[in-house]
Amino acid sequence: MTAKPQAALVLGVGPLAGLGSALAQRFAAAGLQVFIAGRSPAKLALVAQAIAGQGGAATPVIADATCEADVLRLLATVAEAGGELAIATYNVDSNMPAPFLDTDLATFTQLWQQNSLGAFLFGREVIKQMLPRQRGTLIFTGATASLRAKPPFTAFAAAKAGVRALAQGMAREFGPQGIHVVHAVIDGVIDGDRARGQFPKFVEAKGRDGLLQAAAIAETYWQLHCQHPSAWTHELDLRPFKEPF
Repeated sequence: MTAKPQAALVLGVGPLAGLGSALAQRFAAAGLQVFIAGRSPAKLALVAQAIAGQGGAATPVIADATCEADVLRLLATVAEAGGELAIATYNVDSNMPAPFLDTDLATFTQLWQQNSLGAFLFGREVIKQMLPRQRGTLIFTGATASLRAKPPFTAFAAAKAGVRALAQGMAREFGPQGIHVVHAVIDGVIDGDRARGQFPKFVEAKGRDGLLQAAAIAETYWQLHCQHPSAWTHELDLRPFKEPF
């Protein structure tokens, strides 16, 4: 019997120089059939082209993590391709500064939807695909705010803490059934298009290796997937050696 091809899914793929792109490229380099999802067709196309240029292949899917219909369609696309979903990552990271008394209902709701709600919808549908085979890796990308809240990011921290709690509950429920659920705390700024465009002076001040390198994070995610089930990691934090903690 011929084994099914292994598939990888990354939801939250943005700029070419970003973590979602790096994850997709790493999984493609390992020979997996890669599906990339996000809200920007142009950004997805650039990432797919980069992977193709490296000898891999990626299927772009336009999807909003907060829309249940989009998430259902995304996972249906993966299933219809016929591969075995081996690794899935929820890499959506929506953030905005908002002093607590200036945080309106719309802002709080948006942050909760894009972080916590999207993680729930994605995680639920991924588990449905992995559970019948009793194997697979599901990784949620967290942040410093997952562990502690600091103004003016209290609403963001509440949303990220929700993702962490979701990952813990899923790990305890589905780990014994063969599904490796991981929460990765990204404690620092990722070097990429977003950081260099939004706060270039901060990037310059950090100096060499002062920011997290997306490819290095992607390598860690891949090694998490390769862990033996007798020694699984559920949560780990990643930060530059210069970052205080």
